[in-house]
Formats: sequence, structure tokens, C-alpha cells
Amino acid sequence: MKLWGVLSDATKGWLLVMRGKPEWQEHFSLSAPGLVTAFLVFALAAFIALIFASMSIGVPSLPGFIAAMFVLALPILAFWLSLLTTRSMLKTNQPILPLMVPGIYALTAFLLIEGLLAMLGGPIVVLSWIALGFVLFRLARAATGWNVGVASCFAVFTVLLLVALRLALYMLSSSAGITI
Repeated sequence: MKLWGVLSDATKGWLLVMRGKPEWQEHFSLSAPGLVTAFLVFALAAFIALIFASMSIGVPSLPGFIAAMFVLALPILAFWLSLLTTRSMLKTNQPILPLMVPGIYALTAFLLIEGLLAMLGGPIVVLSWIALGFVLFRLARAATGWNVGVASCFAVFTVLLLVALRLALYMLSSSAGITI
């Protein structure tokens, strides 16, 4: 795995997804090793984001590091849960890799962009959520052929679940007196 090549292919693939071109799949490895590669790229981005956050708030302990990595991985959990829920509602057996692999690359970009916007100011982060919803809508249309309504619901559900998971985790941690 050559990191630059993987990121370059993912960028080219995403540009084709956004343009609605069918050859976008050629730029992603839609297989189990491709999924692992996407997870590793996401983990690396989360680790780098955690390093930058540590510069201003201090280096976390090992449990704090694990908790922070878990919190940063919540977008993947929200994406996976909404994908499984949508597939269940539609009663389809479509493979999930054509959505998961490029979706994780999109979530990696979302993680970095959301972090940068959070440094500018809290409410501006909503722009990253709107952008993520649009990107997931385009991916759902390209990868599955779902109609506009289903793809829209999938994208909105994913973003709402992401926000709800983070909010619930924040409420649980603050009520327990834990700082994450």
C-alpha cells in the first residue's frame, strides 16, 4: 500500500462520483483489502488529528487516547449503521463494499475538514455536515442506483445519526463527570 497512490486514486474516484461518471469504481479497491486500506487511512487521519489537538490541550493518557480515537471513529459507525438500516428497510442484498470503501474515504476528508472548521468557530461546523450529506447522497446514487428519495433519506439519516451519536456520548460523559 502506497499512501500517496491510494489517496490520489480515492480523490480521482470521488471527483468522478461527484460528476456522476460510472468509471469511479475503477479508482477504488472494492474488496476486503480495499476496506482495510480505507480503515487504515482513516485511522492515520484520526491519529494526526489527535496529535494536532494534543498540541493545544496536552497529550492524553492511554485511556484518553483510546476514547478520543473511538469518538473520532463515530462517523464510520454512523455510516455503517445507516447503511445496514437502509438495506434492511429496502429488503435488498446489495453488497456494501461499493458504498463502504469510498464512504470511508469521504469520512476521512470530513474528519479533517470538520476539525479545521471547528477551530474557526462552532456553528460553522454545520457546513461540513451539509457537505457530508450531499457527498453521501451522490455516493448512494452512484453506487446503488437508489432513487433520489432513498438516497436523500440515507444521507440525511447518516448525518443525523452521526450528530446524535456524538451528542449522546457528550451527554453521557458530562453527566458522569468525564471529559472527552
